[in-house]
This record gives sequence, C-alpha cells and structure tokens, in this order.
Amino acid sequence: MRNTHGIGRRAILAGMGALPLLLAVGRAGWAATLPLVTVTKDPSCGCCGAWVDHLRAAGFPVRVVESDDVDALKSRLGVPAELASCHTAEVEGYVVEGHVPAAALTRLLAERPAATGLAVPGMPAGSPGMDYPGTVPEPYEVVLFGSKGQETFARFLGGRQV
Repeated sequence: MRNTHGIGRRAILAGMGALPLLLAVGRAGWAATLPLVTVTKDPSCGCCGAWVDHLRAAGFPVRVVESDDVDALKSRLGVPAELASCHTAEVEGYVVEGHVPAAALTRLLAERPAATGLAVPGMPAGSPGMDYPGTVPEPYEVVLFGSKGQETFARFLGGRQV
C-alpha cells in the first residue's frame, strides 16, 4: 500500500524516539527560555524578596539590584504614581511594578502588547510576596499601562486568576 499522506514510517518512528527526551525536558526546558528579570528593590524590604522567590519558583532567572532610591527608577521608567508599589522590575523592554503574579508576566511576554508594562498597585494581601501564612487574600487587578492609558490586564485572588 502506498503512503499518500506525505509522512513516512521513518519520520514517525524518529518523532516517537524523540518523545521521551521532550517529556524529560519538561519544565526545565521552558525555564531555560524565560528571560532575565531585573528587580530593583529597597534593601530592607522583605516582601520584595518573597516576590523574587515567587518569580524564581515559576522558572524566571532573576537579578536583584538593591537601591535606596527606587522612586527615581520608577519615574525614569514611566510608572504612574497611582500604580506605584514597593519594587520595580524590568524584563525584555517592559516594566513590572509591584506584586505582579508570574502568570500575568508570562502572558505579557507571550502577547507582547504595545505598552510600558504591568502593575499591581499597592500591596494587596495574598498577592505573590504578600501571601504570608494566615493571610486572607483580597481580589486585585493587574493593570496594563502605557502611552494609551491604563486597562485591566487580569484579575486575581491571591495567586489565582479569576
């Protein structure tokens, strides 16, 4: 019988042979492709360190810069005062302000909207880095901001998108 589908038996077998390797790479392979996130934070802030831990647990490589003047960076990067939080990050040309969940950051990098970045204003209880034991999470919005204004990018309750 002649193969009229354009896929040969050898190609199928070769693909099947690669399957265990692809499965073994799994999350490690995805993590290797995530870009470096540079986080600028006050040296004495503990919740900023907890947010960095959240990003690393999601597979992002993170570089931390300690600074006593994070506000100057926020101003230079165009973070609106009403969106300010306790730390500011930079990743692939975007600004990430505050306790933005890694899931929202991953979506931002996949969709690449024309924007300055994402922000979670303030320090919502239960957001990544503010999710201490016994904390009752509150709903909060991740805001996309830039030259076209601000809009809701995602809504979360704790670390879970709603």
